[in-house]
Amino acid sequence: MKKHLSRTHLEKVYKNFLPAKSFQRFVLLIFILTTNFLFAEFPDGNELIRKVDDNMYSKNAVSTSRMIVHSRRGSRTMEIKSWMEGENQSFSEYLAPPRDAGTKMLKLEDKLWIYNPSSDRIIQISGHMLRQSVMGSDLSYEDMMEENELIKIYKAEVTGEEMIAERDCWILLLTAKVDDAAYQTKKVWIDKERYLPLREERFGKSGKLLKTTEIKKVFKIGKRWYPKNMIFKDVLKKGKGTEFIIDSIEFDVEIPESRFSKAALRK
Repeated sequence: MKKHLSRTHLEKVYKNFLPAKSFQRFVLLIFILTTNFLFAEFPDGNELIRKVDDNMYSKNAVSTSRMIVHSRRGSRTMEIKSWMEGENQSFSEYLAPPRDAGTKMLKLEDKLWIYNPSSDRIIQISGHMLRQSVMGSDLSYEDMMEENELIKIYKAEVTGEEMIAERDCWILLLTAKVDDAAYQTKKVWIDKERYLPLREERFGKSGKLLKTTEIKKVFKIGKRWYPKNMIFKDVLKKGKGTEFIIDSIEFDVEIPESRFSKAALRK
């Protein structure tokens, strides 16, 4: 952690310099203030991402959302309802448009299944298939499988601060501490007051930038600040990215355990 210079030490230096001319004292004062700024104290990165997890993570949640895929051929909008229980169970159903309605996805631990109503088939997504695009979007199945709590996957270091969308943010470098992380490193801009990641850059093992995320709008639910409108961009693909809009979300609600079963995929 970076430290402030000792105030007592700075005062002694300044007093010893008092006999000098006024201009020299002024130059020294500017030097001291600048040096103190450069050695400004940053918070502990791991504590920061714990606060982000506390803000973003919940025991369970039910949400309705829209995913708008902006491709070279135009844009298409999908409506989705999702149920989430902890980190290991989630279920999503596509409600619209008609050609996608009835498509369902189930995550249990480290396994993912998709139900396609047109073929009435349940397919398990695994291996290299996890890197494929979800419904033509800039998100991969691997992105969906990533754990929600950052502290379990990454160690964090604060590297600076910057204004993002008129919000004062800490800049964090996240480095994977598990072998199966989807991304080796991430650069994240965290709102200092709301503990919400407003921008994110995701890098592969080679250090190459792969994807970006930017939060355009936020809203408050109880004591939580949560993203309302986000843009995901796969930088290796052409197009304007994928917009994700949360229309409604409820936290800590009762969800039947039967929701998270393979049998629910065909219902």
